[in-house]
Amino acid sequence: MKQNSTISEWLASSSLGGSNQSYIEEIYENFLKDPTSVDESWQQIFDSLPKSTAVEQSHSQVRNYFKRLAKDKSKNAACVSVVDPNVSAKLVNALQWINAHRNRGHLHADLDPLKLWQRMDAPTLDHKFYGFSDSDLDTEFDVSSYVLNRQKASLRDLKNTLKQTYCSTIGLEFMHVNDLEARSWLQSKMEDRLNAPLFNKAEKLKFLEELTAADGLERYLGAKFPGAKRFSLEGSDAFILLMKEIIRHSGRNGVQDIFMGMAHRGRLNLLVNVLGKKPAELFDEFAGKHYGNGTGDVKYHQGFSSNFAVDNKLVHLSLAFNPSHLEIVNPVVLGSVRAKQAKLKDKTGTKVLPITVHGDSALAGQGVVQETLNMSATRGYSVGGTIRIVINNQIGFTTSNKHDTRSTEYCTDIAKMIESPVIHVNGDDAEAVAYAARMAVEYRTKFKRDIFIDLVSYRRHGHNEADEPSVTQPLMYDRIKRHPTPRKVYADKLVAEQVIDESTATELINQYRDALDNGDCVVNEWREMDPEAMDWRSFLTQEWSEYESKFDAQRFTDLAEKVTHYPVGHKLHNRVKKIYDDRTLMAQGQKLFDWGMAETMAYATLLDEGYNVRLSGEDAGRGTFFHRHSVLHSQNDATLYIPLTQLHSCQGEFEVWDSVLSEEAVLAYEYGYATTTPRTLTIWEAQFGDFANVAQVVVDQFISSGEQKWGRMCGLVMLLPHGYEGQGPEHSSARLERYLQLCAQQNMQVCVPSTPAQIYHLLRRQMLRKVRRPLIVITPKSLLRHPLAVSNKDELINGKYQNVIGEIDNLESQKIRRVVLCAGKVYYDLLEQRRKNNQTDVAIIRIEQLYPYPHEEMKLILAPYSHVTDYVWCQEEPLNQGAWYCSQHNFVTSLPENVKLRYVGRPASASPAVGYMSLHNEQQRALVTEALA
Repeated sequence: MKQNSTISEWLASSSLGGSNQSYIEEIYENFLKDPTSVDESWQQIFDSLPKSTAVEQSHSQVRNYFKRLAKDKSKNAACVSVVDPNVSAKLVNALQWINAHRNRGHLHADLDPLKLWQRMDAPTLDHKFYGFSDSDLDTEFDVSSYVLNRQKASLRDLKNTLKQTYCSTIGLEFMHVNDLEARSWLQSKMEDRLNAPLFNKAEKLKFLEELTAADGLERYLGAKFPGAKRFSLEGSDAFILLMKEIIRHSGRNGVQDIFMGMAHRGRLNLLVNVLGKKPAELFDEFAGKHYGNGTGDVKYHQGFSSNFAVDNKLVHLSLAFNPSHLEIVNPVVLGSVRAKQAKLKDKTGTKVLPITVHGDSALAGQGVVQETLNMSATRGYSVGGTIRIVINNQIGFTTSNKHDTRSTEYCTDIAKMIESPVIHVNGDDAEAVAYAARMAVEYRTKFKRDIFIDLVSYRRHGHNEADEPSVTQPLMYDRIKRHPTPRKVYADKLVAEQVIDESTATELINQYRDALDNGDCVVNEWREMDPEAMDWRSFLTQEWSEYESKFDAQRFTDLAEKVTHYPVGHKLHNRVKKIYDDRTLMAQGQKLFDWGMAETMAYATLLDEGYNVRLSGEDAGRGTFFHRHSVLHSQNDATLYIPLTQLHSCQGEFEVWDSVLSEEAVLAYEYGYATTTPRTLTIWEAQFGDFANVAQVVVDQFISSGEQKWGRMCGLVMLLPHGYEGQGPEHSSARLERYLQLCAQQNMQVCVPSTPAQIYHLLRRQMLRKVRRPLIVITPKSLLRHPLAVSNKDELINGKYQNVIGEIDNLESQKIRRVVLCAGKVYYDLLEQRRKNNQTDVAIIRIEQLYPYPHEEMKLILAPYSHVTDYVWCQEEPLNQGAWYCSQHNFVTSLPENVKLRYVGRPASASPAVGYMSLHNEQQRALVTEALA
């Protein structure tokens, strides 16, 4: 029996019976044959019906929906839609027409201030598409409260109302949101918009003041510094209004902190007119005056922090520093937000809000956008939703043809991958922009999800103020020259509405210009921050220092026992059980510590002292090479147990996350996290060190240079598995040379620990020293289980990190004829071969910290070999890679005068490693033999 035959039975007995029944059954029958043959509104209803059970289970769902299509006959006997099949069909068509506006009304919305957009045709928005003629426009239909809060409406009234609601200066894309509650909420926000005045006179005057400030600053800078780069906001002036309205409305909805990230366009305007940077300071920067330490950065990369008064409370604002690489700042901002939420114990994201600002072409063009959106709802990276603003000036650098900038109708279409609604708004309609701001805040507050605001506007000048845009966009810029500014458009509107007169608008212009002349803060809501509340205050002037590395032996043993304990009923995989059985013996002093246990104890001791630990990476919980196992998976029920979270009630927070399969966005996120919380050991581990290549922009533009450019300290740790074991070009080299090339001015640390004790002390040192700078750790793969790569308990509790490790065999120094310097895994190959050869005339020295180079320690280690003239640097990497080219000048300074240092290793190579195991083994034997020969 067909499902709709059962529908027929109850339709026949309902108020939808009679003539309606056959029409609805026909729609349903068509749907069963081909779902795409009916309108999306019907698809959604029919899709919700259970397909594998009797229709009576869906009886109430169908009945409740179709009851909306007509009134009960007992309530309105004149309801012709129940009697006349033609009228019934027309009512259904009218409802489909309404739904089409919800789906596609944005395609006919008045969004482009320049009226240049070539919009996709949307025939379903025309009443004629549904069989109505112009003569039907005065026909009334009972649309009930189901539609636009109306009872009866003529098609003509309906047409005008739908146009005002869905095709005005706001176009909402929301029907791709699968959550029915969220979609219904968005629908109601649009359809309630016409019911009452949205803003009072004071609010309208405030909006005009903010447009006046946005316009006034740009004109002032243009006159005072003609031709200087400022990446003007002109044409998108409503962005300032939008940001301030978001801040105000967020503050009223419980937000305490707002973190913002944006590129160049409009940044100076935001700094002055929202965050409260003094115009005099900006003018000094234009004049070339230098302030502060470090090498600095251009003015449109600078960040800022301030307090913003909302009613009787303060909202803290932070604008992230960022480089020119488009969109890369977005995951940095989200990492900072997550760190702040952790500090405030804001698990729902109610108190801390991220706002990211995008360019239209960059949003569609940059892959990090997809990576960041994909992270937005994952456990380790969610922040409770982000308000994402697009300054859509319809041009990317000098390209404005949509067919050159993207392959989609809107630049925001990528938002649909996470079902984020998109509010398209005309940047010339100030009140629509303000409404979009409030709507976005309320949506994020209620649903804790991302939402986009597409501020459709234009760019009055070229990419920078020295460019001539009409060379490549003659028609656009002819239109722009003749188009009034957003301030002028809104001022004229308020004058026409008799909200203000012309003199008021002129007075606002003069008042703002006078404030700029004065040079002080022009933001009335700005409030001074308390410097004592700064988390980084104690780290500001610190340099490399000593630290107390020892740890109480009994506490250490107690912690070791706790990190090896797990519930009796928590069944482990046999291989993992063996690892934990061995760790239990290590805790008891019956077995030497391996790498995994030593690393775990570094975390345990830091947590015990109140520090937090955050570890992420594509295999971080288990460890790519099966060594960490910080998360124990029950083989019975897949439940998880994390021993490091069970030390004691006063311990620091430990979190470990298997990240999304991304390097660039995740590393940028962890950088943002690390710059926000100095008391958290923040670690990102690459699956293989080679894979950090994909995130090189984060290393170049943030990690290695952030302190020099912006004064931003960061204690981020990068764990990069590295070692030549014959696994081929992409699974051997962490590209050590790239990190060493970036080292200067004591900007970061590059270390190659070779023992479990060394990784233990290195991770602890990173937190215990009163300095926070990035740490690049070249970690092992095969050494994780190498029989010689072990440490005893005393080396952990009473030792410290050794920047250089001297000869460990008892060789007579006067008999040494050659000294081999090396770092990392190759040391063990050299040591084993030397012992196999019974050689006693070659000393092997390990350099465990390549930068900052340990000059003094090296001199002490090499002092017994002052008579030696034969020195070798041995590395596994090819000649043009590894440490040789970047560090040989440092090696030479440690050697006696008139001594030559020779290179031993693989020959120069375009590829980081060979792909054939036999060739790899041949090369490895050759370099070890040559180093010892």
